[in-house]
Amino acid sequence: MKRRIIAFVLLSAGLMSLGSDGKIAVRDLPERFRKWLEEEVVYIISPKEKDVFLQLQADKERDLFIQAFWKQRDPTPGTEENEFKTEHYRRIEYANHHFGREATGAGWRTDMGRIFIILGPPKDIEYYESMNRLYPMQVWTYTGDPELGLPPSFHVVFYKRSGIGNYILYSPIKDGPASLIPGYMGDATNLAALYRYLKDVEPNVALVALSLIPGSREQFDPYSQSFASDILVSATIPSVPLKKIETAYAEKMLRYKDIIEVEYTANYIDSDALVEVIRDPSGVFFVHYSLEPRRLSIEQYGNRYATDLEVSGMVTDADGRMIYQFERAWPLQFGAEEVEKIKGRLFGAQDMFPLVEGGYRFSLLWKNKVSKEFTSIERSLVVPDGRSLRIGPLILAHRVLKRDAEAKSRKPFFMEDLQLVPSPRNDFGRADNRLYLYVQVYGLDPELRSSGFLEISILKEQEKVRERTRELPTDRAAADVFEEFDIGGLAPAHYSVRVAVLDRDKTPRIEKEGHFFISHSPTLPRPWFVTMSSAAPSDPAVANILGNQYVNKGETARALPLLEKAHRGRPEHLRYALDYARALFLEENFLQAKGILVPYTQTDARNGELFGFLGSLDQKLGNFESAIAHYQESLKHQGTNLNILNAIGECHYRLGNTAEALVAWEKSLEINPRQEEIRNLVQSLKKN
Repeated sequence: MKRRIIAFVLLSAGLMSLGSDGKIAVRDLPERFRKWLEEEVVYIISPKEKDVFLQLQADKERDLFIQAFWKQRDPTPGTEENEFKTEHYRRIEYANHHFGREATGAGWRTDMGRIFIILGPPKDIEYYESMNRLYPMQVWTYTGDPELGLPPSFHVVFYKRSGIGNYILYSPIKDGPASLIPGYMGDATNLAALYRYLKDVEPNVALVALSLIPGSREQFDPYSQSFASDILVSATIPSVPLKKIETAYAEKMLRYKDIIEVEYTANYIDSDALVEVIRDPSGVFFVHYSLEPRRLSIEQYGNRYATDLEVSGMVTDADGRMIYQFERAWPLQFGAEEVEKIKGRLFGAQDMFPLVEGGYRFSLLWKNKVSKEFTSIERSLVVPDGRSLRIGPLILAHRVLKRDAEAKSRKPFFMEDLQLVPSPRNDFGRADNRLYLYVQVYGLDPELRSSGFLEISILKEQEKVRERTRELPTDRAAADVFEEFDIGGLAPAHYSVRVAVLDRDKTPRIEKEGHFFISHSPTLPRPWFVTMSSAAPSDPAVANILGNQYVNKGETARALPLLEKAHRGRPEHLRYALDYARALFLEENFLQAKGILVPYTQTDARNGELFGFLGSLDQKLGNFESAIAHYQESLKHQGTNLNILNAIGECHYRLGNTAEALVAWEKSLEINPRQEEIRNLVQSLKKN
């Protein structure tokens, strides 16, 4: 059956010298890459893209970067042809053929070639090349795109300085009208006289000599000049190729090139994301995230549609230690009718996970295994202890959904019986008449609980347009606040939401501010979501995750009660038993750890990890013969393992079985000869 990929665009060789910043000098690049950088894309590559390209160390990486560079500029990514790339090389070929005079193929270097490559062919060209009172000139007229910072209409003027050589770009201020007139003997600063002179020679030239922008003040008032034309040719036009390009892909490619598979490297797609830390009523903090990639590609087999998504998350602390790591697979299948409903819409993926208190760096890699595309999230996270006074994140939603508060699982942005639907952009359309705010306040002391207030304000340019005050709860040290505001009468603009905790005198003790904007559009495109469920805080799985996070933080004493809870809650799970036993091992409770694991030798008799760990415990307890037996069982089910071979050697050595110890250690050295300590030990035993 024919297979095809459908991409839904949802929105819009030799030694090389390295600088101190790890970049390669352009002159040291292989010829084809130097030519690509300095000739083929010199006018359209951004400084950030160039910086990343020069940090790449291998030709394969550079080839992938070039592939990604053109993909980012492809106006129709779902088709085989990249129209932008085709047109770009057509313009280079045209420039080399028509504008190069000094040397064959050098047309791209000329001012005319540069403007043609950036802007394409002009709408109109006026030639003034055979006039005695003017140096040869050409006036190119373009229709501009305001979204690119260009005037609706503008001219680009070229002239031959002193009447010879290639045409060069003209600036009304830098060059001035006098530079267009052969042998001009008057005052070059007298614009009125120059204007009258040129008007007598050629009225159209008189206008463009003063300003490149039709209808501007300079064209009708020759006594006045602004820098608008100079900015147009020196800054605005050169920046046109960069206006609609997001260069984040280049940084992501550099960041993830050693982590993700090669076929993904060139296929970064932009995304918006929202990541918030929210306290569950149980007291456990969860990280909630919502990711909206700009494109979702699906695979079609006949009338069946599917895609296969995968996320990998990683949480590290300030020292770079891995605190938590997870992977989740999201296979999706659709019918033809479902595909029609989601076509052209935003796509969002939501999930959540528990996290213990501390400051962290969160990284998430999202991959589409069908199209080999990827995007990512990187955020700093702070999970509070919940005891000191603190205001949690301000979550602003345009919609809420009623859910079953008694559900055994949790969903992202689910609070009590409401599931908030926030946007990563905090955007609202004019037809969105309601703004829903959810915020948490922790660490309320008795005085605040008895006499304090919570003040919520919506501000526009620091002026309050909505305000609400409510009392704080008197019976608990934390408050979960849900407020609904009518924003139907607010004009399109940027706004702030300020939440403040006030004492009895209405003096702010702590405050926090968030931001949103109301668009001029009545409605905004909203995504359809894939929302993953998470285990409830009472589930042993959550206790196991939190316990292991404490272990990774080096806080084993805090980990033990959680890991014991997980083990007692799911005694059939060997994984939970192993995690609990490892924490006990770190606390040197070897006998207790062994007692937990021994029963599993009957139910999980082929688990090499289990027997390897039992061997470590017996070795610590001095039961060397039992340790050897467990280690041998581990090797039988798990395969060769250097650490276990070395441990077997040590156990035999402790028992006085030198020959058996040598057998184990020599086998270990056969696998990895670069073990100096083991090698020295073997040589020492053989001498004796």
